[in-house]
Amino acid sequence: MTSATRSTVSSGSPGTARLALLSLAIGSFGIGMTEFVVMGLLPQISADLLPALSATDPDAAIAQTGWLISLYALGVVVGAPTIAASVAKYPRHRVMLALAAALALFNALTVVMPTFELVAVSRFLSGLPHGAYFGIGALVASDVLGPGKRAQGVAFVLTGLTLANVVGVPLGTGLGQHFGWRVAFMIVAAIFALAAVLIAFFVPAHAGDPGRTLRAELGVFRIPQVWLTLGIGAIGFGGFFAAYSYIASIVTEVAGSPAWVVPIVLVVMGVGMTIGNLLGGRLADRDLRRTLLRGLGVLAIVQVLLALTCGWIVTLVVFVFAVGVVSSVLSPSIQTRLMDVAGDNQSIAAALNHSALNIGNATGAALGGAVIAAGFGFVAPVWVGAALAAAGLVIALASFRADARRPAAVLA
Repeated sequence: MTSATRSTVSSGSPGTARLALLSLAIGSFGIGMTEFVVMGLLPQISADLLPALSATDPDAAIAQTGWLISLYALGVVVGAPTIAASVAKYPRHRVMLALAAALALFNALTVVMPTFELVAVSRFLSGLPHGAYFGIGALVASDVLGPGKRAQGVAFVLTGLTLANVVGVPLGTGLGQHFGWRVAFMIVAAIFALAAVLIAFFVPAHAGDPGRTLRAELGVFRIPQVWLTLGIGAIGFGGFFAAYSYIASIVTEVAGSPAWVVPIVLVVMGVGMTIGNLLGGRLADRDLRRTLLRGLGVLAIVQVLLALTCGWIVTLVVFVFAVGVVSSVLSPSIQTRLMDVAGDNQSIAAALNHSALNIGNATGAALGGAVIAAGFGFVAPVWVGAALAAAGLVIALASFRADARRPAAVLA
């Protein structure tokens, strides 16, 4: 990014900067809601879109409806690098506006599509702008607050995602259960429309790089450090998803608590994620390397403690909160590290982080499901999560050790 671009983005009062970040964060709130609210509405969606199968085999209907979650994640993995690389040459504030508008449109399609197949298409389309929105938004946010506060800017935007787990997902789930699942996506579409308006008014001009091409951006895949950092996200952060995906069953089957406790536990985790995300931005600005390494190590430890004590609801809640805090401390560090090691390939690198996290989502959930299916019980995914976090720490150590062997390449 040129110095001229930096001065354009960073100029203005602190209040103006906060409005810009808030505008971006509202969009990330919508993304968090649209990504996770489906999980709490699978029975309602399956009953509406697959009525015949729901009447004869409800479990099979819910399992088929679960493909809507996978298709959204696939959209993220596909869309993050392709969209970000394709739009790198355009002004970033205009790209963010277009992405917010696309998210509003695609979620509105989910509201009106009449069949399961068409809703499935709309969910895939809804996932496409996800990674590019966060990636390019992170580039804008990292400069809005000025030098020395890049990770804090990234963390502020990501706060919308974590707050969605505290407020948006429980609210959308409740409204969807009472008034029909499509109401939840009407709210999501309205949130994205609001974000688009606010971005148009409050996000300052942020020039792209007219010389960048899709082919040039794809050069990011030739950088070994980019692959290592993506591995940290896909494997290390996959440890979080291994535990998170099965937390409901842990609460009811292992701790023996009633089903109404599950939303409370999820809110506790969401609060922990919000706190951890804001804390992680400050820590990463102070010492990114130490924050990333210690965060992965502590994530492995707290998941071991969760696995050992989750038979008691009080300790389960305590360590679920701890997992939420520590996992989200890592998010700004991984995002900032990717931007550091990507050289001139900033747009695609920042977006690739969300492809990696969605791969981690799928991998963690799949491995957790595999150990449950093998008969190891509902605590087993937490042990898988601890192992994945430890593996992420090994990859991070390898990444920073490679920096140490090439002092000129040290970027963080």
